[in-house]
Amino acid sequence: MRGQSLIILGIAVLIGLIAVFLANTYLGRVEQRQAATPQGMVKVAVARVPLDFGVPVTADKVRLVDWPRESLPDGTFSSIPMLLPMGHGRVALRPIQVNEPILRSKLSGEGGRATISAVLKSGMRAAAVRVSDVAGVGGFVLPGDTVDVLITRTLTGGNGRGGGGGGQITDVLLQKVRVIAVDQDASNATDKPTIGKTATLEVSQVDAQKLALAQQVGSLSLVLTNIAAEASPTVETVGVDDLRDGAYVGGYNNNTPTYQPEPASFTPALRSRPVRRAAAPATTSTVRIVRGTKDSSYEVGHYAGR
Repeated sequence: MRGQSLIILGIAVLIGLIAVFLANTYLGRVEQRQAATPQGMVKVAVARVPLDFGVPVTADKVRLVDWPRESLPDGTFSSIPMLLPMGHGRVALRPIQVNEPILRSKLSGEGGRATISAVLKSGMRAAAVRVSDVAGVGGFVLPGDTVDVLITRTLTGGNGRGGGGGGQITDVLLQKVRVIAVDQDASNATDKPTIGKTATLEVSQVDAQKLALAQQVGSLSLVLTNIAAEASPTVETVGVDDLRDGAYVGGYNNNTPTYQPEPASFTPALRSRPVRRAAAPATTSTVRIVRGTKDSSYEVGHYAGR
């Protein structure tokens, strides 16, 4: 009886070993099939879910897909351990959509956090300016937009029109400036207007100095511009006298302002002027006599010597 039990136990162990071997063989082939990539393709880490600014990147939010080697973007990750080293996490610095390749330029460093300085271009600075609902284009200025910066200030001294005192003017301070944050929101995935109190702009070092000085001498306004538009090589200064229909905008001058009618919408009527002709030597004179409502003219000859 005992011998039969041992035989049954041995058969069960043998069957179990065979089942484990077959399972390992099958799973190994599946892993090899998954790891293998078609010719000319490489593995690339893409976002499984949307990743907004400041969102931690974890393994469950990433998956690997086949990507053509010839069109591989710079800064991609070919494996999860390469993207997320052991014990070091990353956060998204720019929004990443579903199935979009995860690039180094859109992530913080290993163990990093979401900071504005990480999204600045080389050699650029982040400068904050005060805005209002009007200066901020009614809240339609959002992170990622491109704006022009206008300054309105009051002149002092003898630079006003006619050599008088001061006058208000508006200048174009900066053109084609990228907005990187509004208040504390730096996500350019926002699509709803937001009224903010400050806007953080990406500018050069000198332009950052201009912004700091401009906020002390005048008020700033942001003007939305098309991201594909080119900066104007020449800018104009607008004075108080430009605020009328037909004024030549940009005619303001610090020394001798000159204004010309704008030849666009209308052409003013020309006034007729009498044409003066050289008078011929007169030999007679005309005398006009008025009697009641009637008048009469008479030609009177000159006397000799007259």
